[in-house]
Amino acid sequence: RMWDFEQCDPKKCSGKKLCRFGLCKEMRLSHRFRGLVLTPNGKQTISPADASIMEEHGLAVVDCSWAKLEAVPFNKMRGDHERLLPWLVAANPINYGRPCKLSCVEAFAASLYITGHKEAGSRLLEKFKWGSTFFEINAELLGKYAACSSSEEVIATQQGYLDMCSREAEQKHLGASRQGRGLFVADQLSGSDCGSDEEEEGG
Repeated sequence: RMWDFEQCDPKKCSGKKLCRFGLCKEMRLSHRFRGLVLTPNGKQTISPADASIMEEHGLAVVDCSWAKLEAVPFNKMRGDHERLLPWLVAANPINYGRPCKLSCVEAFAASLYITGHKEAGSRLLEKFKWGSTFFEINAELLGKYAACSSSEEVIATQQGYLDMCSREAEQKHLGASRQGRGLFVADQLSGSDCGSDEEEEGG
């Protein structure tokens, strides 16, 4: 299911496309949804523990523009089980490579994967040329999230991954700095001329 606030270009909206294929239905703002609702207002992150709720009552997203979140009346949406998505990277053409800027179909697919329905998520992504890329670039994280048993464990897994990425980035930065200093010293010792008259070729 989907609440649509008409903020996105219908031709680019993944939620609209799913509706055209009969894979999603729009809801009125006044409609109360008893399944899982993916919303920034959620206080709990989705986890495998939510599988039974989703299987019995379904899954809903809020279709809106990331640039216009302040205009969305989240407080008027009535859902019994509001959830947040954990850290993932977008593969959609508009926000490719950006953390957490997922499209509707990516949000649906991620939730299905985490709650034990990876194949169902793949079937949704198949409707988009870039769809399979979403699972590919997030394979490690989605696998770890799906192996958790609770929302708290998903958050801990997310934090552990981000901490690891931060450490790796620091190590690469230090390595590059040391390499740069080493080259500078080698140039000085060899008496190389940094002001050569030869032009560099364009890449």
